[in-house]
Order: sequence, then structure tokens, then C-alpha cells
Amino acid sequence: MNDEVLHVEQDEGVVTVTIDAPPLNLVDADFMVALLGWLPDAEGDDSVRVVVFRSADPDFFLMHGDVHQLVDVVPDRGAEVTEPNVAQATFERLHRAPFFTIGVLDGVARGGGCEFLSALDLRIGSFGSVVGQPEAALGILPGAGGTVRWSRLVGRSRALELLLTGRDVPAEEALALGWLDALLPAQHLDEHAMALARRVARLPRASIAAVKEVVDAALTDDAEVLAVENAALTRLMATGGHQEPMRRFLAAGGQTREGERGDISALLAATMGDA
Repeated sequence: MNDEVLHVEQDEGVVTVTIDAPPLNLVDADFMVALLGWLPDAEGDDSVRVVVFRSADPDFFLMHGDVHQLVDVVPDRGAEVTEPNVAQATFERLHRAPFFTIGVLDGVARGGGCEFLSALDLRIGSFGSVVGQPEAALGILPGAGGTVRWSRLVGRSRALELLLTGRDVPAEEALALGWLDALLPAQHLDEHAMALARRVARLPRASIAAVKEVVDAALTDDAEVLAVENAALTRLMATGGHQEPMRRFLAAGGQTREGERGDISALLAATMGDA
């Protein structure tokens, strides 16, 4: 596991994972390798009942995927996609893990960062936190589970509006939509998360796993629909239609701390050629 990306601490049944991937906290190869390196240990450790994810970055929980890498990816148009991609499969594996997961959001989480949080069992945020899925403006779609999970979490019409505008969703709205489960002042986030984590960690791990399994079964099986999302993402990227919007996004200051700390509207306008 890359200890420089994920700092892991365990106190009895509660594991705290702090994401620390400067300078941008991207959902990139280093993050995915670190996550995949840590996950088997957590899955195999019966003492792990709850995992709390937080960020060391005061501005970004996770910024989003690495657009510099995505802009040059053009899949084969004839490729048949029948399985989830690596990010989808990894986030789904975390979603179905036999332990309870809590995301602590203080700052911004767009794109893949938002999708990572959406895969967790519960999310709490500060009043200054912001989430969003700007992928459609970049010529693709949220392809790490976001298109699927937003519709499940907030409903069809709200999901369509948020996914197709790509606009930022402030904390109060995210709470009202049900995407956030609690909203607190930033200085109380960790305290609240740990109190909840310790309460759930008193349960047998088998009970936690069983409750999650049945709740997920009641909603439906995600595996097939994630493959549909991945196929749609692959079709979009195979046309190359994402390349020019992504280049405009980067040229306008996307994937920089300065460009993404504020509202994303100006970046999206430049991405779509409106500015």
C-alpha cells in the first residue's frame, strides 16, 4: 500500500483513513493503487467494523479524476463492454464491504471524488462543503458509478438536472436532497463521525454485513447497471468528442487549485465554448 496517499489508523473496531495526495488530491492511478492495496486487508480483518474516510487537504476531499490522462484516452469504437471498469468495480467493492463506511467531507468533491463518496454508506459534511459531477460538459459522463448512484440517492429528475448541468451542489442542498446525511460546523465533523463510528463498531461485524447485504438487495443489484454505465462511457470516449472540451477545461484553469476552489460555473462555460 502507498502509505503516502492513505494514512491508516485503527482504534479497536474503527479504522480512520486519511487521504493525503498533494498537490491536488486527484482520483488518479496512485490513489486507486493505494485503495486497492489497503482494501483486502480491511476486508480480511474481522476486527474492522467501521471505516471513516477523511481528507488532509483543507480545500479538496478529492478533486476529481486526472483530466490530463483522460483527454488522450480514445477506446476502440468496436469494443464490447460487459463489465464495470476498475474505478466502478473498486468503489462497488467498497460499497459492498462487510464493514460500515463513513465519508467526512470538508471542502470540494467533484467528479470521481464525488463518486467515491457516493459509494460509501453514509456521508457527513461541513457547511462549506461542495459536490458536483461536471463530466457531461467534458464530453463524457460520471463513469465511476456516479450516474448510477446519484439516481438511486436523489431520484431520476434531480439526478438528470444535476448530471446534465454539472453545477456545484452546496452543502445545504446536498443535505436536503439526501445525498448528505448530516451537516455540521467543520470543527465538529471528526467528533461526530467518530461518535457514530464507535456506536456502530459495537455491533457484530456479521450483523453489519448482513444488514448491508439485505438493504442492497432490496434496492437492486448494481453490477449489471454499472456495466451499462461503463459501456456508455466507452461509447462517448470512442468518438473522441471528449478531447476538445477537456482541453478547454484544462486551458481555462481546470485541475488547478486556483481554478477549482470557487464555483465551477465559469470553468464549465469555458469548457462548453461559452466563454
